[in-house]
Amino acid sequence: MFKKIVDNPTLVSVIVLLVTLMGILAVLRVPVQLIPDLDIRAVTIVTRWPGATPQDVEREILVEQEEYLRTVTGVDRIISFASMGSAQIEMEFPFGTDIDDALIRINNALTQVPSYPENVDEPRIIANSYSDNAFVFFGIFPQPGRDDVDVHELFDYVDDNVRVPISRVAGVSDADLRGGVERQVRIEIDPRALAQRGISITELRNAIRGRNRDMSGGDLDTGKRRYVMRTIGRFENVDEINDLVIARRGDTLVRLRDVGFAELGFAEARGRGYLNDQPVLTMRMRREPGSNIVAVRDAIAAKMEELNEVVLKDVGLTSQMTVDDAQYVEDAVRTVRQNLIIGALLATIVLFMFLRSWRTTAIGAIGIPICLVAAFLGLLLTGRTINVISLAGVAFAIGMTLDNSIVVLENIHRHRAKGLGRAAAAVRGVSEVWKAVLASTLTTVFVFLPVLFVQEQAGQLYSDIAVAISASILMSMIVAITVVPVGARHLGGFHSAPDDVVGGERGAAFKNWVLRVVRLTSGGRTNQLLSLVVALAVTAGIIGFLTPKAEYLPEGEEAKAFATAFAPPGYNLEETEAVGAELREFLLPHVKADPAAFDAGETDFPPITHAMQFSSPGRIWTVMPTVERHHIDDLIERFSEELERFPAMRSFVSRGSIFSGNSGGTRSINVDVSGPDIGKLYAAAQAIFTEARVVFDNPQVRSQPSGLVLAQPFLEIHPNWDRAAELDISASDLGYFVWAYSDGAYVDEYFLDDDKIDMFLYSTEGTIEHPEDIAGLYLYSDTGAAVPLSSIARVAETAGVNQIRRVDAHRTVTVSIVPPRSVPLEEGVQLVREQIINVLRERGEIDPRITTQLSGASDQLEATRQALAGNLIVAVLIAYLLLVAILSHWGYPLVIMATVPIGLSGGIAGLWLLNAAGAQLPLLGLEPLQQPFDMITMLGFLVLVGTVVNNPILIVDRTMRNVKKKGMESIEAVQEAVATRLRPVLMSTITTVLGLSPLVLMPGAGTELYRGLGAVVMFGLLYSALVTRFFLPSLLALVLGLTRRVAAEPIARSA
Repeated sequence: MFKKIVDNPTLVSVIVLLVTLMGILAVLRVPVQLIPDLDIRAVTIVTRWPGATPQDVEREILVEQEEYLRTVTGVDRIISFASMGSAQIEMEFPFGTDIDDALIRINNALTQVPSYPENVDEPRIIANSYSDNAFVFFGIFPQPGRDDVDVHELFDYVDDNVRVPISRVAGVSDADLRGGVERQVRIEIDPRALAQRGISITELRNAIRGRNRDMSGGDLDTGKRRYVMRTIGRFENVDEINDLVIARRGDTLVRLRDVGFAELGFAEARGRGYLNDQPVLTMRMRREPGSNIVAVRDAIAAKMEELNEVVLKDVGLTSQMTVDDAQYVEDAVRTVRQNLIIGALLATIVLFMFLRSWRTTAIGAIGIPICLVAAFLGLLLTGRTINVISLAGVAFAIGMTLDNSIVVLENIHRHRAKGLGRAAAAVRGVSEVWKAVLASTLTTVFVFLPVLFVQEQAGQLYSDIAVAISASILMSMIVAITVVPVGARHLGGFHSAPDDVVGGERGAAFKNWVLRVVRLTSGGRTNQLLSLVVALAVTAGIIGFLTPKAEYLPEGEEAKAFATAFAPPGYNLEETEAVGAELREFLLPHVKADPAAFDAGETDFPPITHAMQFSSPGRIWTVMPTVERHHIDDLIERFSEELERFPAMRSFVSRGSIFSGNSGGTRSINVDVSGPDIGKLYAAAQAIFTEARVVFDNPQVRSQPSGLVLAQPFLEIHPNWDRAAELDISASDLGYFVWAYSDGAYVDEYFLDDDKIDMFLYSTEGTIEHPEDIAGLYLYSDTGAAVPLSSIARVAETAGVNQIRRVDAHRTVTVSIVPPRSVPLEEGVQLVREQIINVLRERGEIDPRITTQLSGASDQLEATRQALAGNLIVAVLIAYLLLVAILSHWGYPLVIMATVPIGLSGGIAGLWLLNAAGAQLPLLGLEPLQQPFDMITMLGFLVLVGTVVNNPILIVDRTMRNVKKKGMESIEAVQEAVATRLRPVLMSTITTVLGLSPLVLMPGAGTELYRGLGAVVMFGLLYSALVTRFFLPSLLALVLGLTRRVAAEPIARSA
């Protein structure tokens, strides 16, 4: 077979060129993203009910919807949230759920809800994935010098003329606009004038609704013509509303203008946005899963530039991109690409140092570009994307792809030195080692099979690395057994002697030293056992003492901080904005400031590119990108200190996370506190909140709901139902009356062209500002009596909650604790269990009827680690069985697999050394480096299982040949195998390590995602190569000696 390959260079060249061409096309077609699209696991149902209290939202919407949603099968848990005017239910499903089927079942369940109160919008169902996180933000604000423009009142104009065109850009799944006020038809009514004419507020409402209708009247056939008939009733302009006849008193028609007036105005502001200190509308965009994030960003930017000139300029507005996650993607991809090129160059240089021939080096290195494009082809065929994770897999494979070529090339080189011709040496060289090449390739590829069974987020990330490495390694095997022998046959170029390690006296001396140590450790039973004991003791010590505490997923070192400040219950928008204004005043001097001033200690706050803020009643959200990436931790610390100036506010500041939002999701320990008694529930949650700040040093802690006190002011109106019955006033009439005269009540919809605008009733005397004024409101009953509210109802001022949260139909408060970065997540979980929850229960601060459960990143960490540990065992078994099949022996593969623990311990030691060295970097004026032991880093151990056995395969395979075909003694066979394979082992190890080194040692955007994985693989291979040079010969010699001794005993006894 190999002779035919070697004799057909044209065919091999054509196949290689075809694969390369398809790979290049794949590079152009595969979408670019930051991380892979993660499976959608959550479905959110949002139902709006303007003006409704959280208590009414809970009873009338949440309870009703939960009753039917509980019938949906396969749900992990249901989280419900009731706030002022809004209900939200989030349904979490297991990994791998068919979300389309789940959406159908959820929609069917919601259609069974009998009815909703008046003015409740239809529920909106949203499937949530990582792609649903907004990745581009724009601020829209007045042009310089246009102080006459109120950007908030242009909300509807921007919504129609900017948001809609942007949402239609290819790749954009959704665009939403925040920060303005919507247009509204305001119907201002004089309560006294209405009462004097004996008209109730309900009668007025019914009159408006009764008129504001178009009615179809069927059709009329007359002669040859057919007419479609309609009765036109909808208001076509505001004047028609003012002319509306609302009642008749005797011969007099009472029109709306007689008791008030209607005008086209604006609704009450529910939130305001600012860019630095400039009022803005904030528009954020989400992208479709699988789309190219960079291409979509560029398309959005181009469209916004066009809209600036065509649409915004006409009304005195302009726009600016304020958040651009695609830039981080570009930087991260550029960093990986740069490190990939450096690694390839380093590996090629090392190859040349060993071979000392550019032609021979070219034969070995030609596999790098071929395997590279094969990796992209594999990503395209499996539906993957180009992202930081998959590119890291490609870069990891660079050094590994040379391993197979080196083994074949070096063996051909050895036969050429023995005097064989080019063709014969090429055929003989590849024929002898193809089994070893196949074994090392399959063990590397097949250990990734268990990744398919890791369903958590980490498993979805692993699969991209697995595809990239597997495609590259498989292609490297094909290149090694086809392209390399063909190149050796037709190009030649072998200069160095095959016994040289790196050439010259130093190379020979190094080889002699290695062989002397091998002879010492493998010669004699005592030396063999001593070598094994030392190696195993060191391995056990490293694993036992240096294994760090685990994290879940890396956050991603985006240069942005997100801060949320929660006001006490009862804060209105004006009070909240007053705090927001102080925060903006504090931040403004640091916008685009000089980073050198902060580094020199001249200022105490790091410079930021801009500050974007959004305020709503009781909540302030601020995003601050830093000028310098390494200032992000200082920014979080300093801004947290600034927020402490407002003791009434609760704050939460975190860096942006590329995996789970911007609230510390990958390091958040969530404590779900549930119970029937709201007072005891809040007390327990408050105790956990307070204790977390004692146990941890400066943690970020928040609660959902944010206020843990029953302090939301409520005005409860308790009617005297007997008195109300006498006056023929119903509960709905009374409720609508209070709503209209206190805050404005919904009436109907008004169509202005194609825009639907709400109509609201207000009192001409303005909204009520003081609670005692409500009792003096006059209402008119159907019996003709005008009476004050105080005569038929009692007004009581109470306190309650402004938000209600439920988990699986139980009222729940979730306390989210993000420990400081110096505390690993695994350790943080242990501290929360033992020093917070258990201690508080012992003190009696958590009522026995209150239940607590950990969720969030903490339970995901445990689930992923268990899955990874189990699949690591499966990977070892797969590798062993593959070796058994290829080597046709059950025992020798065990010798090879014995090197796996050594490689794993080397990875742990390498990670420890990396962090130890990184902690000393400030002595050199550099930023410290700390690599957490996260789930992506742990994948390195799975990679090691398949790669650390490659070199032992060569030695064991050669030893078996020596024993079986040459009849050598055990020790002699082992030592000859080490001597023969030393050169290819060193070449493959050094090229792989240097190929990986830029990924581990070079800084840059996105490196935090794969640095740990690279460190584990790099140091694991390096440590294994050093230790197994002495451990493996000792073990192999011992096993062979014992095998021969056992085999000889029956012969001796029979003699």
